[in-house]
Amino acid sequence: MNTPHHNCRLRLPERNQVEIRFLALDQLLSDDHQARIVWTYVEGLDLTPLYQAIQARQGIAGRDANDPRILMALWLYATLDGVGSARRLDQLCQESLPYQWLAGGVSMNYHSLADFRVEHVALLDQLLTDGVASLLHQGLVQLTRVAQDGMKVRASAGSSSFRRRTTLAKCLEQAQAQVAALKTASAENAAAVSRRQQAARERAVRERQERVEKALQEAEQLAQRRQQVERSKGVPAKPERASTTDPEARTMKMGDGGFRPAYNAQFATATVGGVIIGVAATASGSDSGQMPLMVEQLQTRYGRVPEEMLTDGGFATLEDIQTVHAEHGVKVYAPIKDEDKKRTRGVDPFAPRRRDAEGVALWRQRMGTAEAKAIYKERASAAEWVNALARNRGLYQVGVRGRLKVLAVLLWQALAHNLMRAVALRRAAAS
Repeated sequence: MNTPHHNCRLRLPERNQVEIRFLALDQLLSDDHQARIVWTYVEGLDLTPLYQAIQARQGIAGRDANDPRILMALWLYATLDGVGSARRLDQLCQESLPYQWLAGGVSMNYHSLADFRVEHVALLDQLLTDGVASLLHQGLVQLTRVAQDGMKVRASAGSSSFRRRTTLAKCLEQAQAQVAALKTASAENAAAVSRRQQAARERAVRERQERVEKALQEAEQLAQRRQQVERSKGVPAKPERASTTDPEARTMKMGDGGFRPAYNAQFATATVGGVIIGVAATASGSDSGQMPLMVEQLQTRYGRVPEEMLTDGGFATLEDIQTVHAEHGVKVYAPIKDEDKKRTRGVDPFAPRRRDAEGVALWRQRMGTAEAKAIYKERASAAEWVNALARNRGLYQVGVRGRLKVLAVLLWQALAHNLMRAVALRRAAAS
């Protein structure tokens, strides 16, 4: 090999040299690696529903099933690592040591990985509740003060996929014709393609038909709601559109000012402990109405509601403030709209209005105190911090379609976040 310094004595790479190394996977991964933390956490989870669903049993013929703990650990670690694609995760299981260690020599495929990610929403939701309840019992987390914030997450659909009802009806006819044509072709050319190829084609055509049917239903429901609202205003109803790719997605205004198909991801975070205690995925581009729903969710999860809710101005509608006050006694800390403009006009922004309900009047008075301003500063260090971490872990766009599947992705984010927070909180308590 020629080198630029031929008179130097150098140690050169020998990549063709055969070496024999007797090392186990466990010896290659450091003792304090994050993958070990994930596996230890998963080993302590109650995954009984997943094991009960397994059909491979002793004495029954068939292939062994993959241990659900492996799939759970892989997706938790992938979420922490910012990996949101099942194909990419499958590739990492073959190339990256931490993923290989978690898999432990068990082969993976992206289909099973993708299915596992979104099929167990109820279990993921219960794991979130159980995990937070455990931290509450240990005194590491408090539900006294909760910060809520939403962020727009790009949907797995393009703007050009949105169609009006008349166009959707035509698309549905075409999809139905494709299904019928494919059934005829499969009967005539059964030997031309493999069973796997034929199944893939049938699945793709069938799923498209289902999406178009769902899009047509969504467009009709949107049109009915819009007509009810606009009829009261005397304004003609506008034609509604829905996406043939993800019918439940809606066009929303994003952080950069542009409009794209998206979902509104809602996280509620305990200010003491910094763990996510509530998760929701909505198709509403506005945060209005989300605070009462989150308070109800926390009541259902933990049997109690927070004493205080910290939100930004998008949540602070007068109706929502009164609702959580009247039904749950929750104090809302949120900015007064146009506070500076009202001062300029000589209007006290913190003085109750004549038509204010009790909860709204108390909110106005509360936000005029120095104590409330100090409390409200905790919102950024809780809610916005959680959102920033989620963005760092790749939560800009979801690769799944449908609100329920998007909720599954958000639950994975919450579980991964809470796992690392629990580790940090326990270490701090021990020290």
